[in-house]
Amino acid sequence: MTVRVLIADDQQLIRGGIRMILDPEPDIEVVGEASSGREAVTLCRQLRPDVVLMDIRMPDINGIEATRQILADGDEPKPCVLILTTFDLDEYVYDALRAGASGFLLKDAPEHQLTNGILSIRQGDALLSPTITRRLVTEFSTARGASQAAAKLMADLTARELDVLRLVATGLSNSEIAARLIVGETTVKTHVTRILMKLGVRDRVQAVVFAYEAGIVGPGRNGAS
Repeated sequence: MTVRVLIADDQQLIRGGIRMILDPEPDIEVVGEASSGREAVTLCRQLRPDVVLMDIRMPDINGIEATRQILADGDEPKPCVLILTTFDLDEYVYDALRAGASGFLLKDAPEHQLTNGILSIRQGDALLSPTITRRLVTEFSTARGASQAAAKLMADLTARELDVLRLVATGLSNSEIAARLIVGETTVKTHVTRILMKLGVRDRVQAVVFAYEAGIVGPGRNGAS
C-alpha cells in the first residue's frame, strides 16, 4: 500500500529536496506541499495524507499548533505526524510530541532514515532512538512535573504491563524487550497493544510521554523492576 505524504516546511528548497528523495520511492507518494502551518492544516483536510512531514518553525501557526489542529480533526483515520527539526534537542520537540506527533527526525539525517521513518510510523512504530528518547523526554518532562491524569491511567496497568512500558520508554524494540523479560515477542506485542488501549494513546511515543509525566520513568528509574 502506498503511503501518501504531505510536506510542510516554509523553505521551498527544503520541500524540493525532500520531494526529490521521496518521488523515486515506489511505496511513497508526495500528495502535496505546504509552506505554512495554516496551509498544512487546510491541505490535510483536503488531501487526507497518511503521513505529514512537519517543520516546527513556520509562518501563521507553527508546526506544534498545526499538529494539534490536524490531529484534533474529527475525521478518521488521522495522519501520522513526523516532526522535522534542525537540532536534536530542540525545546519545541517535546511540545510537538504532546500535541500528538509520532516522532521526529533531524533535517540532516541520511536519506534512508527519512524513507524508512515514514514507512515505520505509518505502521505504528515510534521514530525515536533510545538516545534521543532518554535525552529529550527526560529533560523536558521531568521539568514539568507529573501529570495526575497520566498517573491515574497508569494505575490501570498490570505489573507486567508497567515493566513493558518502562522498557518501551528507554527506546527498546519489541524483540529487545522480549529478550530482556524472557518472553516471546508476540507476548510483548500483546502487552504493548493493551498498554496503548488502556492509556488511550495511538502509538509508542505517546505512551512514553505518559510514562514520564506519570513519574514511573525518569533518571535512575529506567528499566523493568
